[in-house]
Amino acid sequence: MTTAYDFDARNLAGQPVPLRQFEGRVLLVVNTASQCGFTPQYKGLQALHDQFHVRGLEVLAFPCNQFGAQEPGDAAQIGAFCERNYGVTFPVLEKVDVNGEHAHALWKWLTSEAPGLLGLQAVKWNFTKFLVGRDGKVFKRYAPQTDPADIAADIESLLTV
Repeated sequence: MTTAYDFDARNLAGQPVPLRQFEGRVLLVVNTASQCGFTPQYKGLQALHDQFHVRGLEVLAFPCNQFGAQEPGDAAQIGAFCERNYGVTFPVLEKVDVNGEHAHALWKWLTSEAPGLLGLQAVKWNFTKFLVGRDGKVFKRYAPQTDPADIAADIESLLTV
């Protein structure tokens, strides 16, 4: 059986990040972009991190340039932007594709486990969010316009299990 913890990613420095290191934690996995109308959600994601990290939440941001070319920067620019503008302290990982032939394996799995509206697997836009329980299974998919604060109750329920 596959879980989110079976995948690997890379951080902005290109170093491997085995998701196994987060086993037993609740994950909020988000495709992000620095030049999107939803970019201010970084503030809400950081607030969730601040509120729930010590209890077992990991927010994982995956920058993506597939939607309107809204994440054109390189790794150093992305990291500096997130820190400077939103004080991000949760992991921002290497820029990936979330759709198509070159989509990151984690994103292929997430979208197959929790299809979107009308059963479509593709990610529609930046800031699509996937909440993963402590068991590594996808709990729920959230649309880009879902404010991070609106996910807090679901995170709370998964942390108390």
